[in-house]
Amino acid sequence: MNVLGIETSCDECSSAVVRDGREVLSNVIATQIELHRPYDGVVPEIASRLHTEWISQVVASAIRQSGLDKSELDAIAVTSRPGLLGSLLVGLNFAKGLSAGLGIPFIGVDHIRAHLYAPQIEHPQEYPYLGVLVSGGHTVICKVKGFDDFEVLGTTIDDAIGEAFDKVSKHYDFGYPGGVMIDRLSKSGDSHAFLFPGPSLDSPFDVSYSGLKTAVINQLDKFSTGKPATPENIAASFQRCAVGILMKRVEKALEFTGLTRLSAGGGVAANSQLRSELKELEKKGIDVSFPSLKLCTDNAAMVAGLGYHYLKDGLHSDLDLNASARVSQFKKG
Repeated sequence: MNVLGIETSCDECSSAVVRDGREVLSNVIATQIELHRPYDGVVPEIASRLHTEWISQVVASAIRQSGLDKSELDAIAVTSRPGLLGSLLVGLNFAKGLSAGLGIPFIGVDHIRAHLYAPQIEHPQEYPYLGVLVSGGHTVICKVKGFDDFEVLGTTIDDAIGEAFDKVSKHYDFGYPGGVMIDRLSKSGDSHAFLFPGPSLDSPFDVSYSGLKTAVINQLDKFSTGKPATPENIAASFQRCAVGILMKRVEKALEFTGLTRLSAGGGVAANSQLRSELKELEKKGIDVSFPSLKLCTDNAAMVAGLGYHYLKDGLHSDLDLNASARVSQFKKG
């Protein structure tokens, strides 16, 4: 089954063609980073306007690069939630129109579930495994029992990990996107120049980043070890603590569930320190996988890949499906 994917949940306008859930025939990503850089963040109105201008040519390019004709497409998968409502509506309505015009089914896909599926495209793992979603808007640790069967063990009670990266970067004028710039600066910094605290929570698997963010932005001197407050040292110390908070919960979740497989997805899964520390788990017998860098960020290949499984099971969406900015509910363990 050849599935055309469309992803417009935030500021990436992407379309891809994926065969049978795994074989990526094309994956076109038109990024808006440079146009949002002056604002140090995504401006929703600009994002939706650019999606409107770009989507037709992005989809056409994805079909052309796949080497297929439109008539060879079997279905369309499109992100319908969560995200910026205006941006979501552009992709969803385009998918509806194309679905009706080609006479093929379409399926609305949850963006979060698509990120959790992304590693399966390149490194398929048997279920169940521990899923770790880390992005600008979401941080989730869950037991993945199937492509649409998740049991959440822990999540953020305030800021997501990627959001903390972005806010720290914006405060210190490190540059945009924040996660990329902090990761880059950290490579030449002292990660123990500032000893920031981790959160104390009742839940063993939940995470919190608001306290760390406050410490880095408003209480820097309090946690100094006497090393200079250079951008590199601040970035490295913050990144060490942010990743450490997550890794403690991940290791507890592995111990609690007894799972020996782990898969991480989302934009922060591209972070070099997180990838390195996750790979260290292999020394403990854990099979670790995460996507290539192109599949960590928002992309349509993960949407098409996940959509294939719904469609294979005979599921599709009606034309009255609406976009939603909210996250769909997971079962909390």
